[in-house]
Order: sequence, then C-alpha cells, then structure tokens
Amino acid sequence: MNLDLHRLEVLCKVIETKSFTKAGEIMFLSQPTVSEHIRYLEETVGEKLINRMGREAVPTQAGLILYEYARKMLDLRRRAIQALENFRGALSGHLFIGASTIPGTYILPEIVGKFRKAFPSISTTISISGSKNIVNMLLEGQIEVGFTGAIWQDIRLEWQEIWKDTLVLAVNSSDPLAKKASISIDELREIPLIFREEGSGTRKVTEEALDKANVDVDKLQIVAELGSTEAVRQGIKAGIGASIISSRAVAEDLERGSIAVVNIDGLHIERPFYLVTHKKRHLSPIAKTFKDFVLSSNSST
Repeated sequence: MNLDLHRLEVLCKVIETKSFTKAGEIMFLSQPTVSEHIRYLEETVGEKLINRMGREAVPTQAGLILYEYARKMLDLRRRAIQALENFRGALSGHLFIGASTIPGTYILPEIVGKFRKAFPSISTTISISGSKNIVNMLLEGQIEVGFTGAIWQDIRLEWQEIWKDTLVLAVNSSDPLAKKASISIDELREIPLIFREEGSGTRKVTEEALDKANVDVDKLQIVAELGSTEAVRQGIKAGIGASIISSRAVAEDLERGSIAVVNIDGLHIERPFYLVTHKKRHLSPIAKTFKDFVLSSNSST
C-alpha cells in the first residue's frame, strides 16, 4: 500500500479546512487536483475517506483514522528535516505554537520578532485561543509549545511558570464607578459584569480568586460572556459592563483615558503564565531552540 506523503498532506488540509477548494489554495493546487489526490488515496486504502455534505468536506470514520496517522507521519518528516538542518548548522523550517489570548497578543509577538531576527530561516505560526483549547491542541500534536494562563491537571503535560500578570476591575471611564479609588466585595455583586467564556484561563483564575473571597459567581450580575479579551475590552468601552481583565490588555486604554481601573478591597488577583509542553514527545530542534530562547529572554519580559 503506497501512502504518498504529499497526498496525505492534501487529505489533512481538506479535513482541517473542511473544503477541497481551501485546501487547494493553501497547497497551490487546483480543486480537481485535490479531488484526484483524495480519490487515489481512497482507492489505495479501499475506503471512502471524505463525504461532501453540501459545501463542506466531512471525513468518514476511516478518514479520521487515516488523518490521525497522517499527521504523525508528516510531523515525523518535518522533525527529520529539521534534525538534518540542525546537524548541518542551518536551522530552518516552520514552528507551530499556541497561546491563550494575553500571551499570544501582548507578549509573544515581540519575542517571536526577536527570535525571527536571530533565526531568519524559521517561520512561525501562532494559534491564539482559550487556554483549554491550547492544551487540547498540544495533546493532539497540532502544536509543540503552548502558553497558557491557567493549569489543567494532566500527567502528560509539563508546565513552567515564565511570566506574571495582574487582573484588574476595568470600567468605562464615564461610569460613576471610575471616580472611586476602590469598592468593596459587596459592591462588586451589584455591578453589571462581562466575563470570558468557559475554558478561558482568565475566567478560571477569576472564579478561583472570587471563590477564595467567598463570592458566589452564580450570584454576580454577569450580563455578557464574550469569547475573547478584545471583545471584553470593546464591551467595557461600549458601556455593556465592567470586567475583571488583564492589566496588559487595557494598558493603552488607561493611557488614553477611555477605561479606568478600580481596586476591589481585599481582592488582588495575580496569575502566572506558563510554558507548556508534552512530557512524552521530544521537541523538534526548532521547538527546542524556541523554548530555550523564550526562557533565556524571560527576565527581560
């Protein structure tokens, strides 16, 4: 059975994009060529791999099984190429990392920029999502290195604390609350609040801190749950409500005066950010180089 790696890569792109056309655009192939590659694989394995459901390409059970192995085969090829490049002293290739919103938006771009200058032959893709999604991507082998704002207990993962972050109560500068230096925990219960979605590291840390302060989150006036820090930030400025949010995310708004920060008496929320890797997977030469680079630059971040 001849499972050509190029065709397997086409299969992966079709499944990941749910489209023959999009997969072709990514791989610079025509749609008919993509279809031909999938047809060849189906004939080779003797199973239907992809079903067309309207405009979506949906993998069959056989397609999902082959997809999982194809990803591992392609990853092994990438690691082999990187290892040989490293042996020749010319580290090059593509690095896939994932990060939750705050490190992915406000910390990593500067570090990746410096890394790019030090290693111009390495390109980087950063996937930004909730901390829980980043953990899942790491477990599934979609990324090699992750950065999160919360820990999920899993014996397969290794966590290293690298940065600190402070969460603050941010309010619209026109809100009467903005004139107060601080409020009590009881006053917090009366404020319309915006929260991040379930699975967000910010939400997890916030709920843990409030629980320690004997605040029942279910009894707070949560008027909106939004799927990104940027959406929360815009929600505050739009007057939807206040929010407990990363100080890094609202730093520019504080300077411009569009958002104000109000202290909560007896509640100080500081959280670490973590570099997370898979214990049982050896990092590729590129990923190891990047990890070492991040750790070495930690003191300046």
